Amino acid sequence: MSFASDTKNELAHIVPEKKCCMLAEIAGFMRTAGSVQLAGGGKFKIVMTTSNPAVARHYKTMIKNYFSIDTAVGMGQDNSIKGGNSYILYIGPENRSEEILRETGILMVKEGLNAISDGIYDGLVRTKCCRKSYLRGVFLGTGKVNNPEKEYHFEIGAEREVLAKDIRKLLNSFVDIHAKITKRKKGYGVYLKAGEQVRDVIGIMGASNQFFKFDEIMMMKGLKSQTYRLNNLDNANIDKSIKAAEKQIKCINTIIEKKGLDFLSAKLKETARIRLENPDAGIEELGRMMSPPLSKSGVNNRLRRIEEIAKEL
Repeated sequence: MSFASDTKNELAHIVPEKKCCMLAEIAGFMRTAGSVQLAGGGKFKIVMTTSNPAVARHYKTMIKNYFSIDTAVGMGQDNSIKGGNSYILYIGPENRSEEILRETGILMVKEGLNAISDGIYDGLVRTKCCRKSYLRGVFLGTGKVNNPEKEYHFEIGAEREVLAKDIRKLLNSFVDIHAKITKRKKGYGVYLKAGEQVRDVIGIMGASNQFFKFDEIMMMKGLKSQTYRLNNLDNANIDKSIKAAEKQIKCINTIIEKKGLDFLSAKLKETARIRLENPDAGIEELGRMMSPPLSKSGVNNRLRRIEEIAKEL
């Protein structure tokens, strides 16, 4: 299974304790995964579609627990998955579909006529627990999250811009979450790209197992990245040290050819001799070979003076 499927399967086993949270989650799922169709005589039918069987079972059970109705379930073709099936939940007029649409904030009255609202009804998301539940519902409806081993990406689809803006507002109501909106071929996407934010939203929705799995993958990727940077830094320092040693030896040889080592003072002569005998040694190692031992800055000062003398010849 994919990381997204595992996340949805875990979320589909969460049953809100409060009635208000149960309604918020049903409304969120209905808003993104559902559509409203005319059933004749000015009545309505609610149709909700998902490709995840656990999600279908979850909302059939929750709708029964909250509204005391049996939701009809059918099968369809999921065009987004090759050879995949979709599960369709139906609520018709005989099961009070109009009352359910009103209670979930989807059906409203405008200028004396029934109208479908575009966004999230504020009365459903007044508390933090209800906002979490509503977020879980919209994610189970049209959400997706990539495998963190490949890339960090969390997204919830919305058909209309008004709904996309409301979902972004809902996400951004949580601490340190900064969702953005992008236009897709069909509708809009409300997304997150920062690993920490994707991980935290998974935790906010209640998928604790997936939260810790995501966090572990993030940590391992961070360690690998740090190791790679340190290796690059070490290699760069080695290259730098080799070039410096080559330059120092070249300067010493210049002095030998033109004046001889005796041209140097006793301390500089000792430094030049030890450097020639140990071309691969680092500055700290050269310092330990001096008599008496010399600090890195002391060795660097002597080698710098040798270079200056070579330039003057």
